[in-house]
Amino acid sequence: MIKTVIFDMDGVIVDTEPVHRYAYYKQFSELNIEVPEEMYTSFTGFSTRNTFQTLKGHFPTIEHEVEDLIQRKRNLFNDAFDTKEDLYLLEGVEDLIKDLYTNGIQLILASSASKVTIERVFTRFNLHQYFSHIVSGEDFPQSKPNPAIFIHAASLSIAPKEECIIIEDSTNGVKAAKGAGIYCVGYNSNHSYMQDLSDADMIINHFNELNAEKISQLKA
Repeated sequence: MIKTVIFDMDGVIVDTEPVHRYAYYKQFSELNIEVPEEMYTSFTGFSTRNTFQTLKGHFPTIEHEVEDLIQRKRNLFNDAFDTKEDLYLLEGVEDLIKDLYTNGIQLILASSASKVTIERVFTRFNLHQYFSHIVSGEDFPQSKPNPAIFIHAASLSIAPKEECIIIEDSTNGVKAAKGAGIYCVGYNSNHSYMQDLSDADMIINHFNELNAEKISQLKA
């Protein structure tokens, strides 16, 4: 019986990808580098640190330190986030979160996003009350598909990992979930552009396909 649901954030709870994309490409322009779409898409699920570490390997002309690159990206993101009015929770996810919480299923967030970004999203949409723990990818040296973030999230569960599930929308996220040995629900939304969810144990196209009763009965 499933007792804990571990949520990714970007692309699952809220779609901040357009804001991230704006910030990254503004910064790419400042750095005078051209990042192909395929390369940018491969960063989905990466932390900002891992993204810039990878970019520095591809573009030797980037002389800035990774920490400086991270701070610039966060400043660009935060400025855009604070002025963006059309930012909403993804359709159906708030109802699912409330249903799970009301029915006593533990909720944990495990997101590659920075703590600052998570805090902005959770404060804006009043989500702190539902989640027992928040885990940020910035605390781990390697991003998804490395399973470390999910292994740690599962260690915070009230139940063994066999009674946990993960909801993910990215190729790297699904790989990380399976690498952690945890049942994975792949969320195939309009935002899952070029993402391969085929390794997920179950794939949904809308959150109305899930509720507390259905999730509690899943066989992990």
